[in-house]
Amino acid sequence: MPRRIGLVALAVAALVAVTAGPASAITNGAPDGNAHPEVGALIADTAFSDGTWAYCSGTLIAPTVFVTAAHCGDPGQASARVAFSSQYHDGDPLYVGRFIADPRFRGVQSDPFDIAVVLFDRAVRGVTPAQLPTQGLLDRMKADGSLKAATFTSVGYGSLLPMNGPGGKTYTYTDTRDVATGSLNSLTDAWLRLSQNASTGNGGTCYGDSGGPNFLGGASSSLLVATTITGDTACRSTNVDYRVDTDGARSFLGQFVTLP
Repeated sequence: MPRRIGLVALAVAALVAVTAGPASAITNGAPDGNAHPEVGALIADTAFSDGTWAYCSGTLIAPTVFVTAAHCGDPGQASARVAFSSQYHDGDPLYVGRFIADPRFRGVQSDPFDIAVVLFDRAVRGVTPAQLPTQGLLDRMKADGSLKAATFTSVGYGSLLPMNGPGGKTYTYTDTRDVATGSLNSLTDAWLRLSQNASTGNGGTCYGDSGGPNFLGGASSSLLVATTITGDTACRSTNVDYRVDTDGARSFLGQFVTLP
């Protein structure tokens, strides 16, 4: 059974007050509702011990192509189940497809080829796929100075902000698609690092958000520039994302979609 790995956008206080303790622990996020219907969840074959099902996130980039993280698949995994419900319940519609990881991925989350697709046999209807960036978009923005002030929107189905307790941190899952915005931390050849420090007005991601999108722009944006891979264990500081505007990512994705 897949594990919940990687890093959901932080949810609003009203939801957390019911499921995860004090509302003051969660800032700068909200349930996504239908704002990003192109964002889906990878659904386990059987429920986890808490009764929830989602273990990773991802984005529809063509009617039959869903992009996620390679580390969301177990070794030898050949298929995956995806739901696009804003809050998944057992019995909601599922799309089943072939799980194909970048063959260059070595099984380590710090690897720069941590990307995979799920190829559906039938098109996802009623959902407009996300846009992909042109080659080197983020590098050009860094060069012209616009990247520093950019806003990024993270979406996913993972954990709410973990709460500290006597037994350590508690991670709470609701199978809800949530959204938060963050700002630039740094940019490297393969990675986009985003601040999710609430004290500076940022939200971010947590466990279960792996493979989910980071859109360039505000909450209405659908321009996918990076996929969530990892971050700090407390889900309070940094969201580390694999850039999809690089030659490495584009050489993989170009096998399945037409790139801009």
